[in-house]
Amino acid sequence: MAVALIMVLVAIGSVVFHWLSPWWWTPIASNWEYIDQTLIITFWITGIAFVAVVGFMAWCIFRYRHRPGQQAHYEPENKRLEVWLTVATALGVAAMLAPGLFVWSQFVSVPDDATEIEVVGKQWQWSYRLPGEDGKLGTSDVRLISDTNPLGLNPDDPNGRDDVVIEAGDLHLPVGRPVKVLLRAIDVLHDFYVPEFRAKMDMIPGSVTYFWFTPTRTGTFESLCAELCGVGHAVMRGRVVVQTEEEYQAWLQGQRTFAQLAAR
Repeated sequence: MAVALIMVLVAIGSVVFHWLSPWWWTPIASNWEYIDQTLIITFWITGIAFVAVVGFMAWCIFRYRHRPGQQAHYEPENKRLEVWLTVATALGVAAMLAPGLFVWSQFVSVPDDATEIEVVGKQWQWSYRLPGEDGKLGTSDVRLISDTNPLGLNPDDPNGRDDVVIEAGDLHLPVGRPVKVLLRAIDVLHDFYVPEFRAKMDMIPGSVTYFWFTPTRTGTFESLCAELCGVGHAVMRGRVVVQTEEEYQAWLQGQRTFAQLAAR
């Protein structure tokens, strides 16, 4: 009886803690409210399944507790129950997967007017590259990485001469403009994550991954590494500053291009 009561209290306590939890997600600052909606659907489905399973186990413990003179009935198979559980499980999994697939399709379908920027992860700091006046990013090659060219940019690519390079600094973005984020890792796996944007993606050495988002409000947001990348993983942090168009352009004018850094 005590075990059955404890299981009921665990189920009720888990639901109450979920609703009253102070560790809820941060206010959203991008167009990806679909991510929150998908998580809420997942919480509802898994929460109902959790309460149902724990409640059923508690009921079984109470209903079939040991009593003098009673003997358990042995039933090795129950095809009807197996079919019911298989169908219910399949419907529950499909209900969780369908919204995620819909959101994923949007997540990787970049608008034509999105501005490309690059985020580069390196133990244990973030660096960024923004397009210059031509609006295009130049090419890069890991074989070109050196102390004087930490991002491995191609000096022979004319599109990259005016690229704005920010090493171990803050990333600034204009509000209301869609951005395609190209992600590169120089050494090990990293993951660029800004909780308020609800957008993240693994960064794999030798590959270029991407996602896109639109900042919807100004402010300063912390960027984190969401993939264990070594002993300094916890301190691999940065800031993303979302500004008005005028503030962003004023900040951009004070940054150095790849050509200026190479000349220095």
